[in-house]
Amino acid sequence: MKDCPGQSGFGGTGISYDIAIAGAGPAGLAVALYLRRAGHRVTVFERFDEPKPVGSGLILQPTGLTVLAGLGLLDDILALGSRIDRLHGADASTGRTVLDVRYDAQRGGRFGLAVHRAALFGVLFRAAQSEAIAIETGVEIEALETGERATLICGNGRRAGPFDLVVDASGSRSKLRRESAPGEPRPLTYGAFWASLGWRGDGFDEHALLQRYDKASVMIGVLPIGRPEPGAEKMAAFFWSLKPSDADEVRVRGLNAWKERVVRLWPQSEAFTSQIDSFDQLSLARYGHHTMKLPAGRRLAVIGDAAHSTSPQLGQGANMALLDAAALSNALARASNVEAALEAYARARRWHVRVFQALSLAFTPFYQSDSVALPFLRDRLVATVAKIPPAPQFLASMVAGTVIDPFRRIGLEETRWDFGQNPDHDTTAS
Repeated sequence: MKDCPGQSGFGGTGISYDIAIAGAGPAGLAVALYLRRAGHRVTVFERFDEPKPVGSGLILQPTGLTVLAGLGLLDDILALGSRIDRLHGADASTGRTVLDVRYDAQRGGRFGLAVHRAALFGVLFRAAQSEAIAIETGVEIEALETGERATLICGNGRRAGPFDLVVDASGSRSKLRRESAPGEPRPLTYGAFWASLGWRGDGFDEHALLQRYDKASVMIGVLPIGRPEPGAEKMAAFFWSLKPSDADEVRVRGLNAWKERVVRLWPQSEAFTSQIDSFDQLSLARYGHHTMKLPAGRRLAVIGDAAHSTSPQLGQGANMALLDAAALSNALARASNVEAALEAYARARRWHVRVFQALSLAFTPFYQSDSVALPFLRDRLVATVAKIPPAPQFLASMVAGTVIDPFRRIGLEETRWDFGQNPDHDTTAS
């Protein structure tokens, strides 16, 4: 490392570091942008032959949108996504509303933005390219060797480095994380079939995540996700929950049998199932739960799913990763050395991560489990209590990711959401 006091991006310490980032997903690209703009020398290592998105759709909450605003990318992602104002779920047999979360239950004009993962990736990747951030592809990182500095050990025997800091943004199956926290995420019983399909609006709300439930063993969802890239057609993420262990049996019974069951539970969903001609169009997602007690090691910061993964029930995964990226950059800008920065990063994210990991673990069985009692309580007791203040406000803040303020500790101020009424408003977070 070397001192570069003449560059304003370094914060109070005036130190520039050599930093390696493992993983070119949203977390890795976001932290690469933050760190590059802060004056650090950044190299991203990606195991695929070319960086690419993985998955279908997600909801960017006010938390993640604020991070993108801080990177100057909010307008770019708003142009591609679909604004989400509420989450609504109903019992498939009775039509009874059992989930109705509205962002406007809280003041401030908050909303979610549903996006295709390719859209989020594209916005971040194009920004990284414009910053001339070095991205090395086809590199499988196997281990980390630390001393006074850190060296990456790659699958082909190559050694890369040395670096002042390595950022592990390689996802829930991270190999680097195992060195600091041995063990794998605990597999969750339920996963899902996902497909990205053309948007068919008849009978569906383009500004809502809509779900249908059969007890807690079946959840069907339709999420409008906008366009994967400028000029493309509008799309929807369609999903069906199931145990990954049952997927082969579903395939053996045949596509038509599965589609008939889906349509029987939710007749309007035929607008989407009719677009599915093969199981090859469906991706099987498996979920696991883990939370690192300390998302850092010697010369190592762990962010995103590598540090904390869980069910997508609360829709926080990508948003938590973006917050991690902002938190790490802020810690490095304020600390006098890497070790102090890693301690500050872990401290800044500790309670927000732990609270939302706990909430996800608590709420998921009400919607994805073999329980008979939990969906009964959900449909009768919880659905009623959820209408009584302050429950609507709590649910709105839970979905928005703001039950605990995630911004102040990481040097961000939440973006104002009134820019739809004020076109001249600067959407960039301070």
